[in-house]
Amino acid sequence: MVTTAIILAGGLGTRLKIVNPILPKPLAPINGRPFLEYLFDYWISQGISKFILSIGYQSQSIIDHFDQNYRSASIEYVVENSPLGTGGGLLLSATGLSEPFLVLNGDTFFEVDLKDLSSFHDKNKSEWTISLFRTDNSQRYMPIEISSDGIIIKIKETNKQTSYLSNGGVYLINPSVIKNLYKHANKKISLEDVLLPESFSTGVHLYGLECFGDFIDIGIPEDYYRAKKILS
Repeated sequence: MVTTAIILAGGLGTRLKIVNPILPKPLAPINGRPFLEYLFDYWISQGISKFILSIGYQSQSIIDHFDQNYRSASIEYVVENSPLGTGGGLLLSATGLSEPFLVLNGDTFFEVDLKDLSSFHDKNKSEWTISLFRTDNSQRYMPIEISSDGIIIKIKETNKQTSYLSNGGVYLINPSVIKNLYKHANKKISLEDVLLPESFSTGVHLYGLECFGDFIDIGIPEDYYRAKKILS
């Protein structure tokens, strides 16, 4: 049973400053509540009991808001002394984990059923399973191609105009994968652009599962406003 989730929440939130000029992005208010509370609420309902927050920008304001617990879950903080990107934040936060764990983006809500994701991961002996959503927004989301049984066969860098599957930012990862990436530790590096393609090219068992729940990325003002209709 997966009970630990790393949340990557160290970014500056530059694109969102026009509507959220002061607070760090995880604390951006949605219907009067910090966005991060919605993530906590949903994943606690899925069985997560421990969150590890990778934070950097305005880290103390996040710590002051949540302290060491939220509802039934404990919270640990890993503070980036300098920006490490999503990849560097993941490597810093995963140190010492010995069981499969979730990785979530601190600015993305994706309604993924954890039991389904875990079952799929275990059944296929996957080392890294990526939740996928269907989109036609070729300007924002990179296509990922899977086989009929979910094996990731192509991580495309070219845009596609029709509906396709893309990375939903909810990952289930085995600790063995992280051990092979520690050469990048303490460097500013992207999970999506470096760690994931490198794992793919070196033969890590990568699988993708299409999920059909609500998806929202609050990284730009348009979707930040749309989140108010999805989250309640």
